[in-house]
Amino acid sequence: QVQLAESGGGLVQAGGSLTLSCAASGRIFSDSTMGWFRQAPGKEREFVALIRGSAGGTYDAASVKGRFTISRDNAKTTVYLQMNTLKPEETAAYYCAAAPSYAYSIMARDYNYWGQGTQVTVSS
Repeated sequence: QVQLAESGGGLVQAGGSLTLSCAASGRIFSDSTMGWFRQAPGKEREFVALIRGSAGGTYDAASVKGRFTISRDNAKTTVYLQMNTLKPEETAAYYCAAAPSYAYSIMARDYNYWGQGTQVTVSS
């Protein structure tokens, strides 16, 4: 139904910025809640931000609030994560995910479709 592919990761120095993209295929994209998660080695997958469907409402994890911005362009079937003032502890694989249109959840288990991940490394 939905296939997701992240891009835009890379190496950045502490305090720098990166923008991640998640390209989606499938006509249900515009009806889906989209989320960004991250996972560092040895740690659980952590919620970062979500954006809902038609209304476009967003919710950010407290740890990134004010620094990260999630957005979507339904015409381009793409979700973005603008990351500013990055910290070394935010080094992780970043994943985008899709949940049913009615979902409003920070739990990874509620998301049905996942991208392959893109690595973000923040150096000190």
